[in-house]
Amino acid sequence: MDVLGILNLGEIAQYFAKMAMFPVFDLAYYIVSILYLKYEPGSVEVARRSPVASWLCAMLYCFGSYILADIMLGVCPIDYFHNNSHILLATAVWYLVFFCPLNLFYKCVAFLPVKLVLVAMKEVVRTRKIAAGVHHAHHAYHHGWFIMVITGYVKGSGVALMSNFEQLLRGVWRPETNEILNMSFPTKASLYGAVLFALQEGHLLPVSKSLLICLFTLFMVISKVFMTARHSHGSPFALVELWVCHVLFGSPLTGNEDTHDHHGTAPSVPISPVKTKEDLSEGTRKRKSKKAE
Repeated sequence: MDVLGILNLGEIAQYFAKMAMFPVFDLAYYIVSILYLKYEPGSVEVARRSPVASWLCAMLYCFGSYILADIMLGVCPIDYFHNNSHILLATAVWYLVFFCPLNLFYKCVAFLPVKLVLVAMKEVVRTRKIAAGVHHAHHAYHHGWFIMVITGYVKGSGVALMSNFEQLLRGVWRPETNEILNMSFPTKASLYGAVLFALQEGHLLPVSKSLLICLFTLFMVISKVFMTARHSHGSPFALVELWVCHVLFGSPLTGNEDTHDHHGTAPSVPISPVKTKEDLSEGTRKRKSKKAE
């Protein structure tokens, strides 16, 4: 306790929790989100052929979590679009990423050191969205624990959950990339974070909300930056999940998370779509650009 008092950890956490996200952190969130959209196969061609469809996809990448959470809570799904400053900022990022002369903006934000900073800032926004979703649901449903968890989960990973709908706007249909079937690290972390914030809202977790936001943000930033730097799509929860699934569901303790007894090759099938969303798609784009040169 004396150490915590010397470090003023509580005051630092309160200051961090009250720190404004707009425009700096939200800008980083939009840049990284639309950057991942450009990694998707065919997204550049869609932007050239149909800028309206590309813009709608970009808006889903930036605001899909708000739209999905509003639908769940019975709020108008386009209510968030009255924030003109956010829409204009996201639109400017979309235009620069896809249509900047000589692709300069994309090259700058895709440069790994810059990208790592932007990814870290995006995770700060993600944690705030999870906490805000749980808090909003708590006010509407005081004892609705599942509603609180689901709302926080959707606020943190709504973009990934709506990925199949976004693919349809681009004329692509890949049901095997369903995020429920192949949960990526941000999706899993959003679910676990929603559970923690729901417990905190119900006063079952002896931690202040500001401190929980600070600690969970630190975990998300370190994990995501490390994974992005190594181009890894593993999960820090993998070992724990394997043991839990073995104890509760009788799943075999193997190195693959999605092992099924009735398919000998099943582990390799669901893992690959997760990589193609960011890593493999980026690699495909790089190979195409080298051939063009």
